[in-house]
Amino acid sequence: MSGACTLCDLPTPDPPVTDEDVPGTFCCQGCLEVARQVEDVDATDAEAARESVQTGDVEAADGETAYLSVEGMHCATCEAFVESQAVGDGGVQAAQASYPASTVKVVYDPDRTEPDAIAETISGLGYDASEREQGDRDTATIQQGRLLIGGFFGMMTMVWYVLFLYPTYLGFEGAALLNVDGPAGAYLLANVWVMATIVLGYTGFPILRGAYVSLRAGYPNMDLLVALAASTAYLYSAIAFLLGHTELYFDITVVVVVVVSLGNYYEQRIKRRAAAGLSELTARQVDRARRRGPDGIEDVSVEALAPDDEVIVESGERVPVDGTVVEGSAAVDESLVTGESLPERKAPGDSVIGGSMVTDGGLVVSVAAEATSTLDRLVDHLWAIQSSRPGVQRLADRIAAVFVPGVVALAIAAFVVHLALGAAPTAALLTGLAVLIVSCPCALGLATPLAVASGIRAALDRGIVVTDGAAFERAEAADVVVFDKTGTLTTGELSLLETPDEAALRRAAALEQFADHPIASAIVDAAADPLPEVSDVQTHPGRGVSGTVDGEAVLVGSVALFEAREASIPMALRDRVEAARERGTIPALIGWDGQARGFVVAGDQPRPGWEATVEQLATDHEIVVLTGDSERAAARFRDHSAVDSVFAGVPPEGKAATIRQLGVDRTVAMVGDGSNDAPALAEADLGIAMATGTELAADAADAVVTYDDLSLVPDVFRLLTAARRRIRQNLGWAFLYNAVALPVAVAGLLNPLVAAVAMATSSLLVVANSARSLS
Repeated sequence: MSGACTLCDLPTPDPPVTDEDVPGTFCCQGCLEVARQVEDVDATDAEAARESVQTGDVEAADGETAYLSVEGMHCATCEAFVESQAVGDGGVQAAQASYPASTVKVVYDPDRTEPDAIAETISGLGYDASEREQGDRDTATIQQGRLLIGGFFGMMTMVWYVLFLYPTYLGFEGAALLNVDGPAGAYLLANVWVMATIVLGYTGFPILRGAYVSLRAGYPNMDLLVALAASTAYLYSAIAFLLGHTELYFDITVVVVVVVSLGNYYEQRIKRRAAAGLSELTARQVDRARRRGPDGIEDVSVEALAPDDEVIVESGERVPVDGTVVEGSAAVDESLVTGESLPERKAPGDSVIGGSMVTDGGLVVSVAAEATSTLDRLVDHLWAIQSSRPGVQRLADRIAAVFVPGVVALAIAAFVVHLALGAAPTAALLTGLAVLIVSCPCALGLATPLAVASGIRAALDRGIVVTDGAAFERAEAADVVVFDKTGTLTTGELSLLETPDEAALRRAAALEQFADHPIASAIVDAAADPLPEVSDVQTHPGRGVSGTVDGEAVLVGSVALFEAREASIPMALRDRVEAARERGTIPALIGWDGQARGFVVAGDQPRPGWEATVEQLATDHEIVVLTGDSERAAARFRDHSAVDSVFAGVPPEGKAATIRQLGVDRTVAMVGDGSNDAPALAEADLGIAMATGTELAADAADAVVTYDDLSLVPDVFRLLTAARRRIRQNLGWAFLYNAVALPVAVAGLLNPLVAAVAMATSSLLVVANSARSLS
């Protein structure tokens, strides 16, 4: 009976991979080598690490799984509320929400409910939920509409205050364009009330909803404080207007709502980039399979497959689930799942990975005991990591859990004390209101987003896209930089590294144009047109191709093909072929007239400038190379003086576990490009993706290098570190402002209008500091 890998939790073979010097059992040699070289890796540590990314009950629940997009979550309170309400649906067994990914994962009973019904339940709470595949709700447009309407009516409100109300309030009645004490003034104030109502009720709806959710969940957040300040000013002004007073504070409501909504809109834009984090792998999952049975071949869903069922997979199709080949021979590309750069020939008795692509030939696969796809597990693994990532807002909410009740208590105490000291009820109430307004966390809320925006603009100028604002917190602390090999330190494409004379190359290309193997394309691309005429072409799966070229019998392929056709191979060529294999490249002999006369070598070439990039980063960081490719293919990097460690043959789950173990007492950055790197990019404290890679890698990363230029990676660290300094400056000012302004407001020395001006001034200083150029 197989167990679970100590490092990555994948099933182990029977017998498992072990070593007497390393505790635990492993699924592959790659995981064993990681455990051997990384300190403090044992079964207890690995189990604790796994538990850290498996939150909630979704892992243990038994049912169908669906991922729902949920717009409107922007704090830990929203997560808890959405989870509790989703589970309240009779058919939902478990739910796990992630506000950074704008997603909730639900496990449900398909006989009792459907994803559409669950989405309707969540949407009924004031959020906007839909099945991830549908994409039929343009929430960005809704948010933009809220801001446009709020901005228009807010601007109109402030214009009327500047022209009519502020001159009167400040005692310059002659400067006012209108006497606010007359009927015309009442009409003006009524219009201001209506416009403020629109701003608060429509533009401020997400803030009010967040406050409501925090109250229901019993977890106060920043939304609650913002809503209290805006709503208190609004209610006071509405009552004062009905009582005939003219000194109203609707402007405070407008300023607070619009400023905070702008900050929230920016945060939502970042979150939407992460919301597509599962899109590519989800699209590549196989839903259907062709099952072979006694009655013939039938098309069934993957969920209907049982152990020992036989499924047929043809060239160009993905293997639906993990299993063992029982018939056929084919080249299988496992790069999406494992990162192995070269296709591997599979024959009866070999295991195949669900999600891998058959590129040449066809297979009959017997379904493994656990009829699940490695690709499915990769999707679930990525979700577990992404949904557990904290982010800046979680810290803000933890602060809010103490700050918000404290400010509310302070405002109430100020009201009671001033009332007890003989102040008029209206004056005491305005003092309490001033405390709420002056403490409204606009500057605190804008400190990080605006500095992040400045950093993002500077990065864009250099061809770097920052997809997660939390990256600015982590780059400065990075101790270790982990590089994926295939597609990152190398080009990720097979090309000819060694070629014979032009005549031999053209003969080989003439035959290889009829083959369906990656090395064939490399040979054809390298040869000059026009190619010689060919006939009698035969392919020999796993060995090569033969045929007649210009009247001569030509062979192209492995040593085994030449020996089977009794063609002689000079010893010098044998030695060179063996040396090419030892380097992790693919050699192919070329011969005619019964003798091998030359050979080609195909491989994945190092990316230009990789050494300079690694050497530059090695001055401040430990450098690690991590790859699913073979040890031989990674040998050139192990020999470089700037590289501290190389882990080869590591599966995707093992990559994420390796990052996790490296980060036990250090901050780890990961640079990768492929879908198989996505869990590791998400697991890393800082994930950097090369844009030449897959969409999933980019979505899982915190920053994306948009040019095919590895030398930009050090710029990522430099710019993120500079932006982090700007964030600290902004936060320092925001906290200093609150430390000075709150005592003044409590002392009754600020009326609400001055408090609002102080709050706005504080925000403007944060804006001005953030707008300065990063150097």
